[in-house]
This record gives sequence, structure tokens and C-alpha cells, in this order.
Amino acid sequence: QLQLVESGGGLVQPGGSLRLSCAASGFTLDYYAIGWFRQAPGKEREGVSCIDSSGASTHYADSVKGRFTISRDNAKNTVYLQMNSLKPDDTGVYYCAAECNGLDPNAIDYWGQGTQVTVSS
Repeated sequence: QLQLVESGGGLVQPGGSLRLSCAASGFTLDYYAIGWFRQAPGKEREGVSCIDSSGASTHYADSVKGRFTISRDNAKNTVYLQMNSLKPDDTGVYYCAAECNGLDPNAIDYWGQGTQVTVSS
């Protein structure tokens, strides 16, 4: 019954922006730290960002720091990832997940289905 659903992926040019959304159902998002992870073909899944249950604390991978911003609206049961200044190496499938802990994908209990992000000129 617990479910996370991502949306907002697509094709963008280098330097462009996208905003990903993660909507939760079957549970109250307020109690969970929610993270974003990504995976390119042939590569391991890596942590991108994590936000605690209240939104007071956030973490980012060094590769996206200063370009990506994670936020949440618990009233809407939704977490967002604003991605700016996108680069080709940001390309991959982006997954929403709970609960994040230090950007470690092995700590995840629940995964969304993923949304494709492609950055290409």
C-alpha cells in the first residue's frame, strides 16, 4: 500500500532546468526522510539528495551541490527536486525513495518507479 510516484522527467539541453516531483500515497510523508537517487545504464545507483521529515535538514552529493535543491510540502504529501544548470552526466533514471540515510541506497525501504532525465544538446 505504501507508494512513491515520481514525475517531471524529460529531455533538456545542457544548462537547462527540470523540477521532479515525488508524491506519496498509503502513508503520511511527514514522518519520513525522502531522498532522490539516480542510475545511468551500466552504473550503480547513487544518492543525489535527502531531506529530513520536517525539511529542516538537507544533504546533497558533491556532484550536484549548488545546482540542485530538494524541498518538501508535507501538506501536499510531495517532495521536489529542482535541478538547474543540468549537465550531460546528470542523465539517468531518477528515483524517489524512503527513508534516506546519508545518501546510501542500501538504507532504502521504499522505491518509486523512476523517471527518466536526459540532458543532451
